[in-house]
Amino acid sequence: MRFVQLAVVTLMLAAAAAWPRAQESGWELVVLGVAQDAGAPQLNCQQDLCVDRRSGKRPVERVSSLGLVHRPSGTAYLFDATPDLPSQVHSLTGGRTPDGIFLTHGHMGHYTGLMYLGRESISASKVPVYATDRMWSFLSTNGPWSQLVTLGNIVHQRLQPDVPVTLAHGLTVRALVVPHRDEFTDTVGFVIEGPRRKALFIPDIDQWSKWSRDIRTLADDVDYAFVD
Repeated sequence: MRFVQLAVVTLMLAAAAAWPRAQESGWELVVLGVAQDAGAPQLNCQQDLCVDRRSGKRPVERVSSLGLVHRPSGTAYLFDATPDLPSQVHSLTGGRTPDGIFLTHGHMGHYTGLMYLGRESISASKVPVYATDRMWSFLSTNGPWSQLVTLGNIVHQRLQPDVPVTLAHGLTVRALVVPHRDEFTDTVGFVIEGPRRKALFIPDIDQWSKWSRDIRTLADDVDYAFVD
């Protein structure tokens, strides 16, 4: 199992592909960002990690996100819709809209990229958004996100905790509820399983000690873990 810690404000790790070459099944996992919700450098940040990025001494880091692409067919899924969504989609698919977007929760760095699916941008048609009922209710009842729903830019694909979602080409995704600041929505992480490899993605959690699950057991069961 390879363990990769997603970045917080004070810790940045260089992005690395979890499955650097497509599996025999054709799936490839791509790390599209490792930074906290506001990216790096952050506004008002005067730490070296921000100052160096403003000056060009270090690369700018995009907000944490994973992508999966099936190279033979081009089928692609995005995990979290960050403020860096356009750049991340360009990296994943060459700019083509993903076949589905999985959302972890309703904080700035994890869903606001949905705005690029609206009429001011590509005016997408029925992009599947995999979200819990509470997450979808938040999107449906709060503008401007509700406009994406009413115009049919996005459609709900219901996520139920611990119930695997079966996708194309032997891929399954299972949502895990995790403890976090749930002011507007609940929060989930994902177990992503392809025909030959398995990954864990938990970009936000308050404390591991608050969770009813043992992160060590989960991590031991996957090939790659991407966690906060």
